[in-house]
Amino acid sequence: MGLLLSSFAVVALACALHPANAKGLGEPIQPIPMMHNQDRLRTNLGRLLFHDVRLSGNGRISCAHCHDLGRGGMDGRKVSIGIDGKPTAVNAPTVFNAALNFKQFWDGRADSLESQLDQVMRHPVEMGADWGQTVAWIAKDAGYGPAFAASYKDGVTQANIQNAIATFERTLITPNSRFDQYLRGDASALSAAEKTGYAKFKAFGCASCHQGVNIGGNMFQKLGIMDDYFGKRGKLTDADLGRYLVTRAASDRHVFKVPSLRNVATTAPYFHDGSAATLEVAVDVMFRYQLGRVPSAEDRASIIAFLATLTGEYETRQ
Repeated sequence: MGLLLSSFAVVALACALHPANAKGLGEPIQPIPMMHNQDRLRTNLGRLLFHDVRLSGNGRISCAHCHDLGRGGMDGRKVSIGIDGKPTAVNAPTVFNAALNFKQFWDGRADSLESQLDQVMRHPVEMGADWGQTVAWIAKDAGYGPAFAASYKDGVTQANIQNAIATFERTLITPNSRFDQYLRGDASALSAAEKTGYAKFKAFGCASCHQGVNIGGNMFQKLGIMDDYFGKRGKLTDADLGRYLVTRAASDRHVFKVPSLRNVATTAPYFHDGSAATLEVAVDVMFRYQLGRVPSAEDRASIIAFLATLTGEYETRQ
C-alpha cells in the first residue's frame, strides 16, 4: 500500500501545485457555481417562514433553531434539541449547500428539500407540527396571505409552504471559497502548505468519497470500513443503523450519506452522532476507521490546512 500511495502522491502533488495540469487530469472536486436562479418572491417568503417559530408545534422553535445561518448553518450541538427541550436522534447537518446533496438526512430517506421539510415538520420530537393547523393560521395571517397569493396561484397550501422554504434553502450556497478560486485557476489562492494538504487528501483516498461540487453529499458509505467504529464506541442507538432504517437491507447497516466538507472548519461537531468535537479528532477517526491508517501529526495538520480553504461566502440575497 505504501508503494501505491507513493506513486499516487506524486501525481496528486503535481495536480495540486498546478491547477491547469490538474484540470487536464480530471479534478475530483468542482467549484460551486457563482449564481443561483431562484424566484425572488418565493425566496423572500421562504426566508420568513424559515425563521418563524410559529411553524413548530409549541410555537417556540423555527428551522433556524437547528440551522442557524450565523453559525455555519447548524447549531453546534452534538445532537439537536427539538420541541419541549427533547434531544433529537442525530447531529443536525448544515443547511448550507444542502441543495447540492443528492439525498437529505444522514440516512438519505428524503429525495428533496421539500420532503425533508415535511418530515421534520411532522416529527414529534423535531418540529411537532400539524400541517392542517399550520396551513390554517398562515392563510389567516395578514402578512403571509398576500405574499403567498403573489407567489402561488393556489395561495397557501402545504406543498407551497414546503416549496417556499425549500426555495430559500436553495439560495443557501456558499461559493467562492479560496479552494474554488484555486480550482478556477488562481494558483495564489492557496499557500504551498494548503496545496500539499490537498495533494495528501487525494493521495490517501479521501477524495474517493468526498468529491464533486459539494465535496461529498452524493453517495452513501459505511462508517467503519477498516475497523469497527460502533463496536469501539459502544452504546448503539437506532440512529446508528443509518441507511438500514430506510432499506432494511443488511448491507446498509451503519451506512450513511457522505457529508459535504464545504465549510467543514465552521461546522463542528462532526459525524451523525456528533462524536468528534474537532477536525483533529474527525481526521483521526476517518484515517482509522475508513482508511485503516494512523495519520502522522504532519499529515493531519496538512489535511486540516486544506480543509480550512473550503469555507465559502454567504450573504443574504434580497
